[in-house]
Amino acid sequence: MQAWIDQLAEALGEDTLSSRETAELLQVARDVAHRVERRITPLATFLLGSAVGRGLAGGASRADAFQAALDTVRSSLPEGPPTEG
Repeated sequence: MQAWIDQLAEALGEDTLSSRETAELLQVARDVAHRVERRITPLATFLLGSAVGRGLAGGASRADAFQAALDTVRSSLPEGPPTEG
């Protein structure tokens, strides 16, 4: 998995993910999948990445932009699993 994601990052012109970033992204994706809806997970991670890019463009460090985006996603999550509607 790590070799493929590193190759993808390189192909997209991005820095590779640190082990901490990987762990944080997988955890927040898991939280979205279980507390919102599984099929929303890729959309949420896309938006998270877009927010990081905006933070970088605004002069934030990658670590700060990443943490701010994670904090926003986490604060938006419902407390428990989705309710049947």
